[in-house]
Amino acid sequence: MANSLLQVQNLSINFIADGIVTNAVKGISFEVATGEIIAIVGESGSGKSVTALSLLQLLPKQANIKGEMLFSKNETAPVDLLNLSAKEINTIRGKDIAMIFQEPMTSLNPVFTCGYQVMETIQLHQQISSSAAKEKTIKLFKKVKLPAPAEMVNRYPHQLSGGQKQRVIIAMAMSCNPSLLIADEPTTALDVTVQKAILLLIKELQKQTGLGVIFITHDLGLVADIADKVVVMYKGEIIEQGITKDVLQNPQQPYTRALLACRTAKHRRGERLPVVNDFFSVAAKDYTVKFKSVLSDETKTKEAIPSPLRNETTENNLLKNNNASLVLKVENLKIHYPVKKKLFKKNIELFKAVDDVSLEVYKGETVGLVGESGCGKTTLGRAILQLIPATSGNIILDGRNLAMLSRRDLQPLRKDLQIVFQDPYGSLNPRLMIGNAIIEPMKVHGILNSTSQRKEKVIELLEKVNLSADHFNRYPHQFSGGQRQRICIARALSLNPSFLIFDESVSALDVSVQAQVLNLLNNLKKEFGFTSIFISHDLSVVRYISDRILVMSKGKIVEEGLADEVYFSPKNEYTKKLIDAIPGKIILG
Repeated sequence: MANSLLQVQNLSINFIADGIVTNAVKGISFEVATGEIIAIVGESGSGKSVTALSLLQLLPKQANIKGEMLFSKNETAPVDLLNLSAKEINTIRGKDIAMIFQEPMTSLNPVFTCGYQVMETIQLHQQISSSAAKEKTIKLFKKVKLPAPAEMVNRYPHQLSGGQKQRVIIAMAMSCNPSLLIADEPTTALDVTVQKAILLLIKELQKQTGLGVIFITHDLGLVADIADKVVVMYKGEIIEQGITKDVLQNPQQPYTRALLACRTAKHRRGERLPVVNDFFSVAAKDYTVKFKSVLSDETKTKEAIPSPLRNETTENNLLKNNNASLVLKVENLKIHYPVKKKLFKKNIELFKAVDDVSLEVYKGETVGLVGESGCGKTTLGRAILQLIPATSGNIILDGRNLAMLSRRDLQPLRKDLQIVFQDPYGSLNPRLMIGNAIIEPMKVHGILNSTSQRKEKVIELLEKVNLSADHFNRYPHQFSGGQRQRICIARALSLNPSFLIFDESVSALDVSVQAQVLNLLNNLKKEFGFTSIFISHDLSVVRYISDRILVMSKGKIVEEGLADEVYFSPKNEYTKKLIDAIPGKIILG
């Protein structure tokens, strides 16, 4: 390849633990040219991150790596990254090849300022003074479009938003003018608007400096916005690669088609989302992808962009039905926090997290609550559940004003109000088997009369969320992210609640796993008949799962209406901005 920057040839990676060999990567080959962005796409466990980490020798000692990874900076003689000593790879790592990790908070040291951490990287590879390193850091912060870059140098990670922290990581990665940048899921769980800004920033930096980029993601929508070429991985193998537009508009492999079809933006509200298993079966020996001849007509609609026409259920929405039962009414709710205007100053001002919000939710409805981080949506959800106090206003559930009740009076109502959080691993006790984690709230609220009855109920719930009785005695770390989220849903349903709040409960999942969870929620809603509020920053997901949508910005509801009306015919400029920021919207529909 002309101007070849990186050639990966026949790369295989095996992990050996307790005598068991796991084949993580199986003889893959791809190339990256100077000034080119290559996207590696696949579900969790496909081998994409392991491949990237192997380039910088960041895998544990248990990894057995074979093949060639030829890196050639400025068309110099290529070196095999696999054969370099620890001292030699340290001269390349961070200088010639830089990496942006998925979670910026864990990539930054909380006890050092952001500026110090970037300066440290600069001085490690360049012989310059502290003042020169600080000056360069400020220029880098300006380049990555951080506000007030001179002030950001002195701020700690906890004082920055998620998007700002990710920009600091990008500045750190770009500080030594690398030839190759590896971006490993750099926008997962970020707001769509922040996500779009980060993608544009990486693209802009790539054009300015001519560096090559390996962009790792599970979302083909992001690929449409940034990549020149796509490499699709499945279970350690490359099953398809080519020019981005060709792969997205005419995918050759059913697995690639499945990843495209799982996206909620391509489907009418409430219809069953296709999942990967609808598109292929796995041969016992060779992962040959095959079409299933049993695809339903519903799944075959993956090629069509949904029209804005509402179905009969939506036209007869509960909101329009005078006989509908009002479950929740929020009146003029305000949640204000006192904050210091400047560090070490005494002057205090109020931060209006929720500012005079009113809303109604009817029995059996799913109301979507959408907005960027900091808009107040999660604060509003937690206030409804009485997890945080309101400054003023009323929260009336089934005729009772929760804001006026004591903690003792609230306790019997807790079982009717449940929440599913964004991070399922953080929601589960790592020392508690998942069966016991589901039984625990049942004991607290006196559901059923004996341990054996509760165990039967738990097994029934596990089967309803597509898990099995065998999972009862397993611990959280033994499950995937999607499975853990199903466990949290089963735990929330164990009390048979009438009202559920889903707080960003699918935002960090692979699109294929996200489709499975959303299908599950639709099925459970039909069976259990619960009323719910679905909180997310992704309007396409909210539109798919909700009957109505409320759009929040800076603590206020700025737009509301039927789901399809808000999504296809937004009236507020902020809503239009959220929709325009949906990744891959133009090329993928």
